[in-house]
Amino acid sequence: MEMVKKELMAFLKEEDGVGVIEIVLILVVLIGLVIIFKKQITTLLNNVFKEINSQSKEVY
Repeated sequence: MEMVKKELMAFLKEEDGVGVIEIVLILVVLIGLVIIFKKQITTLLNNVFKEINSQSKEVY
């Protein structure tokens, strides 16, 4: 019985997969934010690239 208890405690203290789970959860949150704010992100990037193009035409 004591050996089973030691094995159970060792299993509970094992953290090998915790890093992978953290990365997966972070990616899920980031993907969710991109999906939620897709229109705003697209508008922002379009405005930034328009400004870059207009300022680059001034150089040429």
